[in-house]
Amino acid sequence: MTYEAKLMSGITLLTIPTIEYGGYFLLTVLTGKFQKMEFTGFQKSMFRAGHAHAGVIVILSLICQLMADDATLPVGLNWLVRAGVPTAALLISGGFFACALNKGATKPNGLIKLIYVGIFVLALSLIILGIGLLR
Repeated sequence: MTYEAKLMSGITLLTIPTIEYGGYFLLTVLTGKFQKMEFTGFQKSMFRAGHAHAGVIVILSLICQLMADDATLPVGLNWLVRAGVPTAALLISGGFFACALNKGATKPNGLIKLIYVGIFVLALSLIILGIGLLR
């Protein structure tokens, strides 16, 4: 494992407690123990989606760090991949949470755009990595 992979993997692993806290928050919301605020079905669904996407994409980003070591890419593109996948995890999961934060929300607010930006960053990063691995 290269220094770059270790660095980015270490940083990414440090984000996992926030995902764990998100799971705790989601559990309290879904079990009705978070009584300070009433959440709509839409909000609960968006919170579920945000939590799930965070976990899955963070795991993917750790795997991509190892694959980036073997990709034949210029340094700049290699760093784009290394940073792009974990950034996409933040954008996509953050977008799900942020777009449902308005009290009593039943539809997404303008912050849903974060999800689309994250999808683009993730797709671009994975395509570049895939091409680098096929070279």
